[in-house]
Amino acid sequence: MLTRVALAVIWLLRLLPLAVLAPLGRALGLLGYALVGERRRVTLTNLGLCFPHWSETQRRRIARRHFQAVGRAVLEHGILWWSSRERVQRVVRIEGIEHWRGVAGRRPVILLAPHFVGLDMGGIRLGSEYRVVSVYSRQKNPTFDAALYSGRTRFVMPELFSRQQGVRPVVRAMRKGLPFYYLPDMDFGDRDSIFVPFFGVRAATITGLSRIARLAGAIVVPAVTRQLPGAAGYVLTFYPAWRDFPSDDVERDTRRMNAFIEERVLEMPEQYFWLHKRFKTRPPGEARFY
Repeated sequence: MLTRVALAVIWLLRLLPLAVLAPLGRALGLLGYALVGERRRVTLTNLGLCFPHWSETQRRRIARRHFQAVGRAVLEHGILWWSSRERVQRVVRIEGIEHWRGVAGRRPVILLAPHFVGLDMGGIRLGSEYRVVSVYSRQKNPTFDAALYSGRTRFVMPELFSRQQGVRPVVRAMRKGLPFYYLPDMDFGDRDSIFVPFFGVRAATITGLSRIARLAGAIVVPAVTRQLPGAAGYVLTFYPAWRDFPSDDVERDTRRMNAFIEERVLEMPEQYFWLHKRFKTRPPGEARFY
């Protein structure tokens, strides 16, 4: 019932201009920071692990800004899920698409999309014009799961596979010419993962980017979505295609992915998904952080 009410509120608020919706979202985020103690602790733990040289005041400031960015993204999902294609395209602009177009058609393409708060904004903006392939995790709440699926498939129908289906259907779709919008930077447990540094902390990181690139003969083109200040919307930025990837060393490839994400985090530290327990899985014998 609570999920239905929340979705109804988000549906209604989409009618507001961004100049009103964005500050409402930031206020919602500050309320979440005050009330949702567990996720506040996860966020501060992550920031403490990744930025031990920061002061406590600095980490708390970034944590509050992160909750504000998340709150804003939550409310602005109403635009993604229920507003017109034209409005979605106005809210999320695209930069650097020549990096993707320059390699499209020559080889399969993986669009590396790290978990920043604008992730869905970039994905649905992309899906408003282009057919892609992606992988999703089923949500425990069926109402939210249905809303998420509907929002991600309402324009150009993608090839969408559950994580449990594995990579083979993804590779087949890529070989048909569909770019793979790939989100490999969360802690998915120890299956298919290795421990590589993320801001100096050993993090369980899936090796799928290297493995799929090799299996499909694919080129990696990073695609990162940034939430812009004020009420200016979002920008989906494509970066130059990676050279010499994959290498003959999966661990080196996985480190390269994490290093690229670290660079983007330093550009907008409040926007990485610190609410997630990024260091939940630990090497044998190592104490838990959460």
